[in-house]
Amino acid sequence: MEKYTILTITGSDSTGGSGVQADIKTISALGGYALSAITSITVQNTLGIQQFYDVPGTIVSGQIEAIINDIKLDVIKVGMIRNNSTLQAVVEAIVKYGPKYVVYDPIVYSSLGEKLMTTEVIESIRLKLLPLCSLIIIRKNDFDVVVGDNKEANVYFLDDNGMHGMANTFSSAVSLYLSKGFSIEDSISKAKNYVNQQQVITSDLKGRSSELYNDFLDYIEQYHTSNSDVAFYADCLNVSSRYLAQVCKKIADKSPKTIIDDFLIDKICAKLKTSTDTIQQVAYEFGFLSQAHFAKFFRKLKGESPSDYRKNI
Repeated sequence: MEKYTILTITGSDSTGGSGVQADIKTISALGGYALSAITSITVQNTLGIQQFYDVPGTIVSGQIEAIINDIKLDVIKVGMIRNNSTLQAVVEAIVKYGPKYVVYDPIVYSSLGEKLMTTEVIESIRLKLLPLCSLIIIRKNDFDVVVGDNKEANVYFLDDNGMHGMANTFSSAVSLYLSKGFSIEDSISKAKNYVNQQQVITSDLKGRSSELYNDFLDYIEQYHTSNSDVAFYADCLNVSSRYLAQVCKKIADKSPKTIIDDFLIDKICAKLKTSTDTIQQVAYEFGFLSQAHFAKFFRKLKGESPSDYRKNI
């Protein structure tokens, strides 16, 4: 059976929902063979992208050339381009090797709204890459940003349903059908049918942030009198402090430390209201090493000393 090969030039997504991973899954599922050149490595999870490592342009160029020299292909799919050196590598390869089709899926924003390209890079893409593209698959909201007044561009507007990686899946499917010899119009039609079927049987990858946040609150309830260190709770949950911070930001719009301190001060205030224990006794009960340390913490969060708070009740 004939194998239809597509070269995808794009970034990597650790979750597998978009980027080169999504391209490979789609192309493989449709009976094709995905070749790849990685432009950027992301540090990300279901809560978003934390960091990028953009592969040097010379390495991107080397990846592309190594593949095209060795494997005959008619279709190149282009995704994430974040800098001009990567753009130059892609443009030079397209001009030199002249694939029959170039499908471009501009990655301007992540599914969480993070902007992934600078204005300077976008302007260079308009000038250098768009004229080489057979088809540009783009969300309507991104059209003015990327395409602008380029009236010669062959554009297909993608319905944005918010599904992470949907554009990847669609553009990969279009690329695969083009490699099979279908026209652009027929490839788009077949890709639409494929994506609609996929949406019925699959959904976005869901992280465990809600479950973990509730566990975090349970641990605070359990250990608030002995520990207020974020790293301690992250260790209890077997996650990094960074991920715990992401979860708390997403769900409560607060840092883990703020959540811990807010919980602790509420418990302390309840104790001061209902108990006749001395300030020093309350301080020691809640894990403070000294009454002075306790008073400093209390004043920072409540704007007055524990003694004044008790008097003003």
